[in-house]
Amino acid sequence: MTSDQPPYAIEDFAYPDAARIQTELGITLKRGDGHITLADCASATGLMEVYSRTKGKICFRVSGKSGHLSLEIPAVYGMKGDASHQADVTLTAEGSEQNITVAPNEWKGVGEAADPERRDHVLVEISVSE
Repeated sequence: MTSDQPPYAIEDFAYPDAARIQTELGITLKRGDGHITLADCASATGLMEVYSRTKGKICFRVSGKSGHLSLEIPAVYGMKGDASHQADVTLTAEGSEQNITVAPNEWKGVGEAADPERRDHVLVEISVSE
């Protein structure tokens, strides 16, 4: 039996072009709601900034009132909040988890900078809200 209806689209929230970004930048963007997206750091002011010892500065644009992105950026030591959103970030290191809140426009030491043992931390989650 055939139908004239197209198949249902199922959204898996996988980050678009993730394989290319992994190859080019060495970071893994897994899934999110589309409100936190990778951005060219020179493209605008007020972007969220993530600082990695091995990957340099990586920027994200936030659209809407809230957003969520799961990802993997290694060796993170600092973040700067975007112009209008509070960011709740989760980092992991050797089985332990670090949860930090970054206010709008605030620069904050996270990961190894906030760890007394100075271990390498991987940024694994960003959630934002106004």
